[in-house]
Amino acid sequence: MQVDAVVLDIDGVLVDVADSYRRAILESVERVCGKTIDRSAIQLFKNAGGFNNDWELTNAAALYVLARREGLDMDVETFTDRIAAGGGGIDAAKAVARDLPSVAQARVRDQWDTDRLRETFQALYLGEELYRELEGGAPPLSAPGYIHDEPTLIEPATVADLTDRFDVGVLTGRPAAEAEIALERVGLDVPEDRRFTMDDWEEGKPHPRALVTLAERFDADRVAFAGDTLDDVRTARNADDEDDSRVYYGVGVLTGGLTGDDGRRAYTEVGVDAVVEDVNELVELLS
Repeated sequence: MQVDAVVLDIDGVLVDVADSYRRAILESVERVCGKTIDRSAIQLFKNAGGFNNDWELTNAAALYVLARREGLDMDVETFTDRIAAGGGGIDAAKAVARDLPSVAQARVRDQWDTDRLRETFQALYLGEELYRELEGGAPPLSAPGYIHDEPTLIEPATVADLTDRFDVGVLTGRPAAEAEIALERVGLDVPEDRRFTMDDWEEGKPHPRALVTLAERFDADRVAFAGDTLDDVRTARNADDEDDSRVYYGVGVLTGGLTGDDGRRAYTEVGVDAVVEDVNELVELLS
């Protein structure tokens, strides 16, 4: 795979977020709603598309829990399949919840406190000190901060190799400050004009604008984008469709929620160009 620029996702690619972001999703829903989804259900929401923002995934999971409590006769697989059929994301989740009678819908809306969910999520993920620094004010609960439980997935030799041979950018659903923390942890120095975070664009993945913009800034002809979700691959496919002047490759990484043979099949179904066990295999894949 011959490229002159490489764009990397952060979560599930550079750092392992199973015990940080994903744990915060589960525990935020539990604390606010009194019940939560199974850990495996997080990937079902991710696969449905439109949940690059984990705050919105948390909101959708809470919506499912509350709708079930009010009588929605639907397992989580059906719920997320319906979200996917509706185009993905939180608006599609709300549309599925409208299967409830109007009175039950009103009760769900009364209980669905997205502000509290976000505050709880950030308090769990950041911990007290970082919450005060990044969010301002006192956190709603005391926690050590799951952000400190993110093992690095990329080796220093891989960072050195990729940055020596290619222009390297970052495309992530993290807020800018949290992206900076992760990049510092893995030792990847990426200038601000070569990264897109949650704070830099409204559309989110799989919209191609951010990836195409990075390719333009690199003046690259061939770009590889490595991520751990189906929406990451869809982003590359959409960029390739939109930008006739360049070639975009989508590379699926098996260190996030998609793993093993099932993960490879799921990536293949959305048009992946290559699948790697971890980000370090990019050294051999790319030339």
